[in-house]
Amino acid sequence: MTMAIMTEAQAEQRIGAYRSFNRFYTKQVGALNEVILESGYSLAEARVLFEIAMGTDPAVALSAKLGLDPGYLSRILRKFEKEGLISRQRSEGDGRRKSLVLEPEGRQRFKELDERSRLDASRILATLDLGGQTQLIEAMSRIESLLSGQVLAAPAPAFVIREPRPGDLGWVLRAHAAIYSREYGYGSDFEALVANIIADFAANHDPGKERCWIADIDGDPVGSIFLVKVDEETAKLRLLILEPKARGFGLGRRLVQECLRFARGSGYRKLVLWTNSRLTAARAIYAAAGFALVSSAPDPMFTDGSLSETWELDL
Repeated sequence: MTMAIMTEAQAEQRIGAYRSFNRFYTKQVGALNEVILESGYSLAEARVLFEIAMGTDPAVALSAKLGLDPGYLSRILRKFEKEGLISRQRSEGDGRRKSLVLEPEGRQRFKELDERSRLDASRILATLDLGGQTQLIEAMSRIESLLSGQVLAAPAPAFVIREPRPGDLGWVLRAHAAIYSREYGYGSDFEALVANIIADFAANHDPGKERCWIADIDGDPVGSIFLVKVDEETAKLRLLILEPKARGFGLGRRLVQECLRFARGSGYRKLVLWTNSRLTAARAIYAAAGFALVSSAPDPMFTDGSLSETWELDL
């Protein structure tokens, strides 16, 4: 077996191509501007705000995750404190440590920035047809996999997470009824429960505080998740589901992250959810997101001996 040896000229050509792509992409996403997305913040400041909203804490974890100089990060955090965006509160679990917490003004700034980022991504994707979007997302996933040292067991399908379109809520009901009947033996009682949740959401939801997301592959729905209001400080995560063909690619985790991002931006302090002890894959996603099991009990709907469970996450 002969090992291929790269010449100096070939190495320089690849280095040049890499640098050329970096110049193109930083311009494409607006990273060269003094502020990003017309927000008044630099790219680094916007990313720090995003990570705090996502629960990355404490500052040492932020520095490591973002690769930021600790002194530079400290200056950003002081700026945010001065503007009333964040505060440092003593951790309940460790009184010696202070956690970074978004204040109401910070949640509002994050919500505005997150929406601008979503619209900017939507604008860029809209310049391509569905085939082009698929190629772009697959290429991005491949780049991320190579540079992070992660090897994908199989190519991840290109997907988008979007708001529901006409017919999607009907799909959510059909998917729940079919999948839970096939995989867990649930019957009409469960289907009626899901139908009532969807009907109430369709008729009464508050778009500013409640949301449904659909995971979509090549124009077809393959997953869903809902966030509904319980009270001013508490929201409930509901109806997380994935078609079998969409599992194993981190899509369930992405749907839950979308819920967390919206919940934090909307000012909720706590998320709750109801699930079943047999749903091991979903329970693993919830645990990884920081949810904790707070209670469990038998439920007449489940005749297989499984338990109804309540999980909570403090935001």
